[in-house]
Amino acid sequence: MSRPDLDALVAIALDAGAAILRIYAKLQPGDAKAKGDGSPVTEADTQAEAIILAGLAKTTPQIAVVAEESVAAGRIPETQGQPFFLVDPLDGTKEFISKNGDFTVNIALIEEGVPVLGVVYAPAIGELYTGVIGAGARQAKVVDGVVGAWQPICARTAPADGVKVIASRSHLSDETKAFIDKFQASDFVSAGSSLKFCRVAAGQADLYPRLARTMEWDTAAADAVLRAAGGMVMTMDGQPLRYGKRNQASDTDFANPWFVAAGDWDPFAVAGV
Repeated sequence: MSRPDLDALVAIALDAGAAILRIYAKLQPGDAKAKGDGSPVTEADTQAEAIILAGLAKTTPQIAVVAEESVAAGRIPETQGQPFFLVDPLDGTKEFISKNGDFTVNIALIEEGVPVLGVVYAPAIGELYTGVIGAGARQAKVVDGVVGAWQPICARTAPADGVKVIASRSHLSDETKAFIDKFQASDFVSAGSSLKFCRVAAGQADLYPRLARTMEWDTAAADAVLRAAGGMVMTMDGQPLRYGKRNQASDTDFANPWFVAAGDWDPFAVAGV
């Protein structure tokens, strides 16, 4: 099966981002609702997902789609042994609600448990990232829905001037703090949503540890961007994070274990873990 056209996926992400921004502009306190797991959801989540699903159905109807809000509603396609999309229409809903701009549209293609292609779009701040394993990663600015010149990006190699750590604004757990303490951190910055992976992919940070729960759609697209840029996302036993996890004994379908995202270096060797 041939891979989907990257430009078509970018166009779908831009359409979803435009819908999100229309809702963002008129967002009021109390517009968010709580899902069954307690996480927030807004009209922007549902509208953006509908746009992405319609776009994917038109361009690549042969590829199954696992999307966050659809899974919450019980609509889960079979993915065993075949490529599939992982979609988070609005990663960083808390950032969306607080109106700090750090939220993203995420579309990833998974093949044999590996995120091989990813599109990450942050519509409020006009940042767009793509990555394809074997073909590299790139970024562009988006102004009024128009994509500017693409620039290649590459993750940093072993940082000789201290590790620049990036972590979540909303989910900085005690375990994450303890892991960060193992490094000679030269700088610490916060960011929301999947942008943390993209900052590492672009060489603006070296390390993003997440010792707290995430779901596959939270990470897949930006994971693909980072891997394409020369970095890696590893579980705490040093293995690459895998996707399409079903029937897990210790957690729900598509739930991730703790992980560490890094540039082109081994954080476990540096930390002595």
